[in-house]
Amino acid sequence: MSLKKILTTGMLMSTLGMAAQAQTLVYCSEGSPEGFDPALYTAGTTFDASSHPIYNRLSEFKVGTTETVPGLAESWEVSEDGMKVTFKLRQGVSFHSNGQFTPTRDFNADDVIFSFDRQGNAENPYNQVSGGTWEYYGGMSMPDLIDSIEKVDDYTVVFNLTRPEAPIIANMAMDFASIVSKEYADAMLEAGTPEMLNQAPIGTGPFTFQAYQKDAVIRYLRNDNYWGDKAKVESLIFAITPDASVRYQKVQAGECHVMAYPNPADVASMKDAEGVVVMEQEGLNVGYLAYNTQVAPYDNANVRKALNMAIDKQAIIDVVFQGSGEIAKNPIPPTMWSYDESTVDDAYDPEAAKAALEAEGVTDLNLKIWAMPVQRPYNPNARRMAELMQEDFAKVGVTVEIVSYEWGEYLERSKAEDRDGAVLLGWTGDNGDPDNFLAVLLGCDGVGASNRAQWCNEEFDALIQKAKVLPTQAEREALYEEAQAIFKDQAPWATIAHSVVYMTMRPEVEGYVVHPLGGHIFNQVGLSE
Repeated sequence: MSLKKILTTGMLMSTLGMAAQAQTLVYCSEGSPEGFDPALYTAGTTFDASSHPIYNRLSEFKVGTTETVPGLAESWEVSEDGMKVTFKLRQGVSFHSNGQFTPTRDFNADDVIFSFDRQGNAENPYNQVSGGTWEYYGGMSMPDLIDSIEKVDDYTVVFNLTRPEAPIIANMAMDFASIVSKEYADAMLEAGTPEMLNQAPIGTGPFTFQAYQKDAVIRYLRNDNYWGDKAKVESLIFAITPDASVRYQKVQAGECHVMAYPNPADVASMKDAEGVVVMEQEGLNVGYLAYNTQVAPYDNANVRKALNMAIDKQAIIDVVFQGSGEIAKNPIPPTMWSYDESTVDDAYDPEAAKAALEAEGVTDLNLKIWAMPVQRPYNPNARRMAELMQEDFAKVGVTVEIVSYEWGEYLERSKAEDRDGAVLLGWTGDNGDPDNFLAVLLGCDGVGASNRAQWCNEEFDALIQKAKVLPTQAEREALYEEAQAIFKDQAPWATIAHSVVYMTMRPEVEGYVVHPLGGHIFNQVGLSE
C-alpha cells in the first residue's frame, strides 16, 4: 500500500503538504521491524523503529559520535579493580502509557534489574516470551560477565561483574540494553498477554508508539513528558518502502522528508537534483559472506580460502556499490582502532581457487547463497551481489543456488547451526569498540545466534576475551591484531566490502546527523517553515 493510500484511509491524519504546520516528519524506511522490543533482535531496521524513538538506556551515545553520555543514569563509577559498576539513576523519569496500561510510578532501579534479568535468568517469566533468544545479550558474553545486579536503593544500582570489562559503559548504551518497564511487564503477565511488551511498546524515550500496520506504516507521537530535550516535531511516521527507487520518488514528490539507503547508482544524480540534499559519511561497517563452518566441506579452512579466491570483489564494488565502498580484508572497518593494515587479502585467482578445491577433493560442489531481501548500508543489493558470486563460482566448478526469505525469517533461519548454505550479511558497529565486531560476530558465545559462521576457534576466542579485561587501548589493540590474523588464516567469512553511507532528504529538514553507528535518529530533527 502506498503512503498516499494510507493517508486517504485515515490511518494518518495529515498529508505531508500539511507537515510543516503540523510538524510531522515522514521517514521512508527500507523495511519492517521484526518487533518493538530491541533486546530480542539485532537488525538496524528494528532498532530504528524501537530503541531509538521509544526507549532509553543507562548511558547513551551522543548522536553523531561514539561518545557515551548520561542517559537514564545521571552518573556512574567503576571500581578500581573493574569488578563493580555503580549507576546513579535519574529521578522523575516517566514511562509512556497506552490503552492497556498507565504507570503508577516513575522509572527506578526495579526496571533496570528486570530489563537485564529477563535476558540472563532462565527462571524469569519473560525469559522465553516472544522467542526469548536474547541474541545480543549472549553474543556480548553478558551471561558470563554479570554475576549479579544489586539494588542499593530506588535510584542506585550496582552491577557486580565476574571480570573487568573495558567497554562496559559503551555496552550499556547499546540497543539490547534498552530499559523497559517492570510494572508494565507485570501487568501484561497478569493479563495473560506478555507479548504486548514486543507488540505495544512502552519506554521512556522521546516518542511514544501509536500504531503499526505491518509492512506499511508506523506512527509515533512526541513524548511531551520526556526527561531530556523534547523532540522537535510533534509526530513521526515511518513509511515502510522497500524499493529504493520508490523511496526516492516519494522524497522528490514531497511524500517523505528523509529516506534511507539510496541506490548507489542514483547518488551522483541526487547530488545534482534540485530540492534534494544528500549527506554522506564513511560507514563503520562490514559486509560479508558467512560460510557454515560446522557443515562439510565448509568445515575445512582450505576450502573456505579457495572459495574466497574465486570471488571478484572489485567487480562487486564496481557493480553493486557503484564505487561507493572499498574492498574489505578484515572483519572490522578501517576507521576503527586496532584495524590491521598489514593483513594480506585473499587474491582473486580463479585458477588457483579451482586447483585448491581439487586438492581438497572437492568437486561438483553445490552451494546455496542466501541473499537478503532488504537493503542495508553494508550491502545495497544482496541479490545482485549473489548473482555476481554465482557467476564467479561457476568458473571454478561450483554451482550456486540463490535463496532468500522475508527479512525477519531470514535473520531467524540463518542462525541455525545446521544451516545449509553461506549467508550474505553484515554489521554496523554499535559502540565503536572492536569487541562489538570480533566477539559478537565471531566469538564462541555467538554460535547459534549472532555468529552466522558458527565458528568457534579457541585461540581466537581466548584473545578477544583477554582483550576485554585489559585496561588500556594499546594493550587491547595488540590482541585484536593477533585475532584478525587468525580470522584471515581460518577464513570463516569472505570479507566483501566497507561502504559509504548516504542519506537523502528534503531541504526543509533541519538537524539531521548521520550517525556513525548506523542508526536513524529523529528526536533532534526539525522542519523549517
